[in-house]
Amino acid sequence: MPNENLAGRTVAGYRLLERVGEGGTATVYRSEHAEHGRCAVKVLRERMRNDPTAVKRFLREAGYGARVQHPSVIRTFDYGDVDGLHYLALEWATGEPLSEFLHRSGRLAPELVAHIVTQLAEGLTSAHAAGIIHRDLKPENIVYDPETRTTKLLDFGIARDAQMDSAERLTRTGFFVGTLHYVAPEALSGELVSEAADIYSVATIAYYLLTGLHPYTGRSPRELFQQLLTQPPTPLNEAVRGLTFPAGLQTAVMRGLSRGPDERQPAVRQFAAELAAGADGAVVSPPPGGDGETGGGVLGSLKFLFRRGR
Repeated sequence: MPNENLAGRTVAGYRLLERVGEGGTATVYRSEHAEHGRCAVKVLRERMRNDPTAVKRFLREAGYGARVQHPSVIRTFDYGDVDGLHYLALEWATGEPLSEFLHRSGRLAPELVAHIVTQLAEGLTSAHAAGIIHRDLKPENIVYDPETRTTKLLDFGIARDAQMDSAERLTRTGFFVGTLHYVAPEALSGELVSEAADIYSVATIAYYLLTGLHPYTGRSPRELFQQLLTQPPTPLNEAVRGLTFPAGLQTAVMRGLSRGPDERQPAVRQFAAELAAGADGAVVSPPPGGDGETGGGVLGSLKFLFRRGR
């Protein structure tokens, strides 16, 4: 059965112009609206429309996004159900997934990583203030525009309300949600997590942007799962042979990666502040035989200007 394509239709005033992405539960369209201009509209996939849990999760994502109003979070314009189509209208952000920018430019300079993380932390602080834990922070869920050096967080698909009653959970106890490379160790049991889990994920993102590697090196999900439960992360200055960062920068990142939630920074904004302080004026020693351009993201931000939808 071919995938449904709604391009050309108008849903709640949003003209769906082009199908630009598709996930397991929703299809994304580049759209136009008389008031909001260019938008991204997510529509729940046809096979999911008769699944009460899928519908509830989709509407919950929309509701969570609408509660967070911050320049570093993709804005939610509207959501609802029109003629059986569940839709979510979002700001169209210029840029590309942070994961793609890193792939194009290589390891990022500490100053740029601190700049990105600071914006991300401000958006998360707004979410946490609204009682929302993101739970799925990863470079694929962050839009970065190298031309303006702006960062925006998206995808509240598996976020949860910090005040949520356990009876309202949409995942089974004993099953974790999130992406294994970025998920906090305490989430692996499937139990409810706190804001500290988001801090851990942001620290993992910072580690990855600085080194191009993850703090755990398991080659399979099983091996990675066991490492997360039983082993300390690889210290930042041991991730890449010969690549060293200032002590303050390593301390900030590794504190954020502490196994115990209470051992991490008390708030994501503090993690960002410690990271920025450690990165301030940082001179990074490149690996032996390197080209001396560690932190290629600064160069990449000049070389790889990209705007989604051009």
